[in-house]
Amino acid sequence: MKAVVFKKYGTPDVLHIADIPKPIPNEKEVLIKVAATTVTSGDVKLRKADPFLVRLFFGFTSPKRPVLGVEYAGTVEVVGKAVTQFKPGDRVLGSMGFAAGTYQEYIVVKEESVITHIPEGVSFEHAAAIPFGGLTSLYFLQKAGVLGGKRLLVYGASGALGTAAVQLAVYLGAHVTGVCSKSNTNLVRNLGASEVLNYENGIQLEQESFDIVYDTVGKSPFQHCVEALKPNGFYLRAVHYSPGVLLKGMIVNLTSSKKVVGGVVNEKREDLQLLAELVKAGRYQPVIGKTYPLEETAEAHRYVDTGHKKGNVVITVS
Repeated sequence: MKAVVFKKYGTPDVLHIADIPKPIPNEKEVLIKVAATTVTSGDVKLRKADPFLVRLFFGFTSPKRPVLGVEYAGTVEVVGKAVTQFKPGDRVLGSMGFAAGTYQEYIVVKEESVITHIPEGVSFEHAAAIPFGGLTSLYFLQKAGVLGGKRLLVYGASGALGTAAVQLAVYLGAHVTGVCSKSNTNLVRNLGASEVLNYENGIQLEQESFDIVYDTVGKSPFQHCVEALKPNGFYLRAVHYSPGVLLKGMIVNLTSSKKVVGGVVNEKREDLQLLAELVKAGRYQPVIGKTYPLEETAEAHRYVDTGHKKGNVVITVS
């Protein structure tokens, strides 16, 4: 089968098409023909081994897992004899998490993994764009507790995590202020944000004006955001959680009532099912900025590397 592989860390040029063996499911696994996947900020970090700690988990001198890709949508082709929840022909979406490996024509996943059925009427491309942004933002927003009536600031409101966060926070009853570029202000407002700030003009936040600040891109000014929090507020740092931020966060957590929260997302199937239900009900819509064929995955990575992508970047596989 075709796959996009990389044998060393580096620029998008390390990615290339290759033929690799088609996986075979065991009795508790499902073989899926992948229709679509995405290029996430996590994929880019693994490709570049940035931060350097990535090498400790995924291979010090070269990647142990030669295929990137976290989220997927496709059709069940074969099920193991012990599988009861899925059958051939089912349209499914899911997340591979740290296992990765969706930049290929077929994948094998465990029946009990983070996988669910695609709602009727939802395309493979939109289904593939649900897990990463949705699960990550839902996880961090849940860390901040009940959102009803709270004021939330979302940095990077037009990206994959940000567009998910705005919609989910509005659904959960929060008053949302989004931060993005001028060109994306209408998008963020249409997703439900009550206010939208253009970072190109510079942003001045009043002290103790927000219950939650959620940084989805790692570009928010740390001290400024902490000062903008009300007592007992939460500063959420998704994906972009460097050692320096970790240290500063520990100091804030120990010396004030405010909390800085980051780290690894615990993906749950029930959360993915909730997202699928919200999509079906029209309460959540993954935003797609650009779509590329599998053969142009390197070009898709170059686009994501610019740091100015809108919504999700989808890869059509088959």
